[in-house]
Amino acid sequence: MQIVILDGHTLNPGDLDWTPLEELGSCSRYARTAPQQVAERAAAADIVLTNKALLSAETIAKLPKLKYIGVLATGYNVVDLTAAKERGIIVSNVPGYSSASVCQMVFALLLEMTQQVGHHAQLVREGEWSRCVDFSFHDRPLIELTGKILGVVGYGRIGRQIAKTAQAFGMQVLVSTANPDKYQKESACTFVDIDSLFSKSDVISLNCPLNEATNQLVNTARLARVKQGALLINTGRGQLIDEAAVAEALSAGYLGGYAADVLSAEPPAEDNPLLSAPNCFITPHIAWATAEARQRLLNMVVANLKAFIAGAPQNRVI
Repeated sequence: MQIVILDGHTLNPGDLDWTPLEELGSCSRYARTAPQQVAERAAAADIVLTNKALLSAETIAKLPKLKYIGVLATGYNVVDLTAAKERGIIVSNVPGYSSASVCQMVFALLLEMTQQVGHHAQLVREGEWSRCVDFSFHDRPLIELTGKILGVVGYGRIGRQIAKTAQAFGMQVLVSTANPDKYQKESACTFVDIDSLFSKSDVISLNCPLNEATNQLVNTARLARVKQGALLINTGRGQLIDEAAVAEALSAGYLGGYAADVLSAEPPAEDNPLLSAPNCFITPHIAWATAEARQRLLNMVVANLKAFIAGAPQNRVI
């Protein structure tokens, strides 16, 4: 089997071992692959592994030997599934590998907005505490989470873990999901429609997939429903929000804070309005990237490929 890894750097920048994967076939690894290089590099491949390198219908048509596409992530919108299905190409992804890490990031972002750790640590480095006449000082409001309402949009593995963690903080949890009947009998959360969630929540966490129904789910009209000072967190996809509308809501002050690990274009253009918006915290798509999560991801990629070779593919998208 000829295996081609199109963009392996983000999964493994050098701290993990590729050997278990390389033992499964003749393996060509590329740190990154530009769009115009995909067809050439994968031309002789039976198996292509990709994270963000696009496999369009046009590209798939140029890969006559291709039998299997392994996505090095949970999301699989980088693959034209219709074209793959027409060719009988199996596509697998890796669900659930980063749920704990993404949940951890959600609360890292939330605690940064409510406890202002980074801001006050910087003030200490700048000498503000040394110059203070009191034993304690802060120059921004600090917010306690106990008793606050967290709205979770999307109730997959990550959403469920966020809800559980929020309850440990003493928060009440509202959930909006496309399948409430599937979960509400076994959950201590309250299931509501999306508009009720936005109007009642003190904190809103976006953890739903990006699709036609959720594209720009957070827009000017929906932001008009939020409580004054509500906090919004997005670790899902950048396109879940209208970035200009969120920046405007932050500038106007009726949205108290926005924290995100994802943007609509990554890396962002320098004129992205969120980069200069007040009370906005952006991290560079790292929620998934703990060493532990990346090792689980690599292990599952290998397991998926072994299952395909054995004739019993798992974690199939198609």
